[in-house]
Amino acid sequence: MAEKNISLTDLAEFAVYLQDEERSEGTVEKYLRDVRHFIEWAGGRQINKQAVGEWKEHLIAMGYQPVTVNSMLAAINTLCNFMGWDDCRVKYLKIQRKVFRDKSRELTRNDYTQLLAAAEKNGQNRLHLLLETICATGIRVSEVRYITVEALRQGKAEVSLKGKTRTILLPGKLCKKLLQYAQKQKIASGEIFLTKSGKSLNRKQIWAEMKRLCKSCGVEAGKVFPHNLRHLFARTFYQVCKDVVRLADVLGHSSIDTTRIYLISTGAEHAKVMARLGLIS
Repeated sequence: MAEKNISLTDLAEFAVYLQDEERSEGTVEKYLRDVRHFIEWAGGRQINKQAVGEWKEHLIAMGYQPVTVNSMLAAINTLCNFMGWDDCRVKYLKIQRKVFRDKSRELTRNDYTQLLAAAEKNGQNRLHLLLETICATGIRVSEVRYITVEALRQGKAEVSLKGKTRTILLPGKLCKKLLQYAQKQKIASGEIFLTKSGKSLNRKQIWAEMKRLCKSCGVEAGKVFPHNLRHLFARTFYQVCKDVVRLADVLGHSSIDTTRIYLISTGAEHAKVMARLGLIS
C-alpha cells in the first residue's frame, strides 16, 4: 500500500486545482491554511481516516465552534478527493440550523453610517466609495473588479464567477459618484478600485483598510469585514421587497437555503416575536 503523505508539490498542485475549480481567492487561502494546520498537527504521521478523525476530535477539544470545525474538515476532505484518498474522508458535525444570529457579529445600518462618516473625515475617498459600492449592490469582495468605467456608463456589471454569469444593476446615484471619482483619478477605462500603482485591490487590502477604519469610528472590529456589508444589503433589500427568491437571484445564490441564512433575525428580534404570541397569561 502506497504511503499517504502531503508534499510541498502536492500543496502547490492542490492550489492550482482549487483555482481551476474557480474557488474564490479567500477560499483557496483558507483551504491551504487549514491543510497546513493539519500537516503541522499530524507531525509526519501517515494520512488515513483515523488520523483525520483524531484531528477532528482535536479541533473540538480545542474549543472550535462546530461551523469552524466543519469548514476546516471541508479543506481536508477536498484535499483527499484531489489526492484520490476517498477512504480518508470523515463526516462533518451535524449542526442544527440557527433560529437567530449573534447580534455581536451583526453590522447594523448605524455601524455602516459610522464607517462612512469616518472614511469621509479621514479623507479616504476610495474606501468610502468602496464601502458604498459593496453595500449598495450586495456584490462579493471578489466581484469588486467587475465595477469598471464601462459598467458604470451602462448602469450594470456583468459578473462571471464559478461558471455562472449574472447581471448586477448599479444604482444611478452610485454610478455618478464613481464616474466622478474615476475622472479625478484619471481612470479612463477598466476597473475603478485600484492601488496607487494601478493594480487591482485584493481581498486582503480591502479587509485591512476596513479593520483600520474601525479604530477611528468606534465600531467593533469583529463586525467589520466585506461580507457583512453584503449581509446588510440582503437584509435591507428583503425588508423592502419581501421576496427571498428575487433576493437569491440578486445575490447570485444557487440555493434559497443559502439566502435564508442572511435573513436570520437577531436574538432580540426573535424574543420580541415570541413575546407577541401571547401564550403566557
